[in-house]
Amino acid sequence: MQNYQEYVCGKLRGIYPENEIHSLFRILLEEISGMQAAFFLSDKSKQLNEQQEKRLDDILSRLQKSEPLQYIIGETEFYGLQFSVSPDVLIPRPETEELVDWVVQEYRFKPVHILDIGTGSGCIAVALAKLLPLAAVEAWDVSAEALAMAEKNAGRNGVDVAFQQVDVLSVNKDRGFPLDIIVSNPPYVLDSEKKDMHGNVLEHEPHLALFVEDDDPLLFYRKIAQFGKQSLKPFGTLFYEINAAKGQETVELLTDLGYRDVELRRDLSGNDRMVKAVWNG
Repeated sequence: MQNYQEYVCGKLRGIYPENEIHSLFRILLEEISGMQAAFFLSDKSKQLNEQQEKRLDDILSRLQKSEPLQYIIGETEFYGLQFSVSPDVLIPRPETEELVDWVVQEYRFKPVHILDIGTGSGCIAVALAKLLPLAAVEAWDVSAEALAMAEKNAGRNGVDVAFQQVDVLSVNKDRGFPLDIIVSNPPYVLDSEKKDMHGNVLEHEPHLALFVEDDDPLLFYRKIAQFGKQSLKPFGTLFYEINAAKGQETVELLTDLGYRDVELRRDLSGNDRMVKAVWNG
């Protein structure tokens, strides 16, 4: 088995950091063998068969081209739940788990109505529906392909989420009845930041869900906050994931729009990453 590990490391060395290669190896091993890596590695008699070795080579070839492993195997984990993913949606990030956790900690066991704007894979909406049993959850996305994936993930995790194809940039009126929470991880990477991004993100993940023009970096935050002024209940709450370089600007935007108790939080890496704001009504 040590030979497989050396083989994988040799194929990926120089493309991925060493610690990431070891993580990829264990994920690959479990995906291909169908067994937990620790169990497989503990039995030196275990070997991959010819078909499994061919699949290993196929996956390694795609990894060498910087294709994300999550797209190759078609799934990933988010907040302890399994999600299907494809190049039609962003791969859920650990930072977004922190945003979900903030909502969960504040609203556990409360009967709230939540709207997730720009749902993508559905990771936020599905996780909240799973973790907040008294919540009613809606989710919007402009992409029909993303919504199809999100609906698949809702079914996969046994939750009921009301999905709708909506472009939030075109919404100019409220939605008919008020919301307790709006949560969003909208496009926030500046076009000028593309040059600093890894190829596995830039070349494979959907640009529609990633990028915003440099001349209006807070476009989505402003539009969603304006929509929130019409659609949130008094003391309803906005939760955003943000560009780490735009924390104070986002706080100032929300304050200027009449939100109060605006709170900026850092993620586990120490970067400004999340904002909460309460609508005065």
